[in-house]
Amino acid sequence: MEIIATYRGRNVTASDIAVIKEIIAAHSKASRRFISQEVCRAWEWRQANGALKDMVCRSLLLLLQSEGLIKLPPPKCKLPNPLANRKQPVKIEVDSTPIQCPINELFPIHLKQVRRTRFEKLFNSLISQHHYLGYTHPVGEHLKYIAFSNERPIGCLAWSSAPWYIGARDRFIGWSSEIRQKNLHLIINNTRFLVLPWVKVPHLASHLLALNRRRVSEDWNSIYNHPLYLAETFVDTERFQGTCYKADNWIYVGKTTGRGKLSKSKKSTLSKKAIYVYPLRKNFRERLNTQYSSPSIELPIQEASRC
Repeated sequence: MEIIATYRGRNVTASDIAVIKEIIAAHSKASRRFISQEVCRAWEWRQANGALKDMVCRSLLLLLQSEGLIKLPPPKCKLPNPLANRKQPVKIEVDSTPIQCPINELFPIHLKQVRRTRFEKLFNSLISQHHYLGYTHPVGEHLKYIAFSNERPIGCLAWSSAPWYIGARDRFIGWSSEIRQKNLHLIINNTRFLVLPWVKVPHLASHLLALNRRRVSEDWNSIYNHPLYLAETFVDTERFQGTCYKADNWIYVGKTTGRGKLSKSKKSTLSKKAIYVYPLRKNFRERLNTQYSSPSIELPIQEASRC
């Protein structure tokens, strides 16, 4: 059947449009949220944890309406846009006494997953104040971590859903576009990594990376009900050399195009980023190239010796 539109990896056909029109006709006085939820149920369009893809579906419905393919009921009310008017994180002061010592003097280092905990505001504040990219509210699946030593924060790491298409990464995996659409959620992107500026401890950054990647799949699975098979990150080579990723044995696979995810031009408008990946399972390629089903019990990839 002819594909009319594709949105977030879902192909929309004429029969799909017919289903949407039937739902709208049957619930002409319902809210748009109700309509999108009914469409999700009809399509069995759900996240890996079973929740309806309601927000994604609402965006799709608006797109179809803009193309003249459907006509939604009028909105019940106009709510303020929290994304457009989002406030910067509240500044939280922490002990910034310089730390300069061998890494073993920081032990034990406790890595806490802080999303939806009392420490999340502290994470947001530290990233906002001290990371060169600042803080932006994550969209989609994501986790946040703070590393503590003697109850003092020393570093932060954030992980989010992987970008839709990265040529060098996808060639490294060797998957087709169809398989990528189904299995992209099995990759995680390290979007923020911060060692606080007053912490000057050799080998700390690679140590924190190793601590985090050993547990992130288990944490992800507990919240989003699916494991992870590959971690990735982008390094701005105009600012950094990727030393900590190299020390932790991440694999360099190429560079981004520098065009940005929304650009329609073939010219580079952004700095090109080095792409590093870390397999979280020995059979990651097999897993990523197979139709995803329910999680199974697996052993982590064997640790390689590190400098």
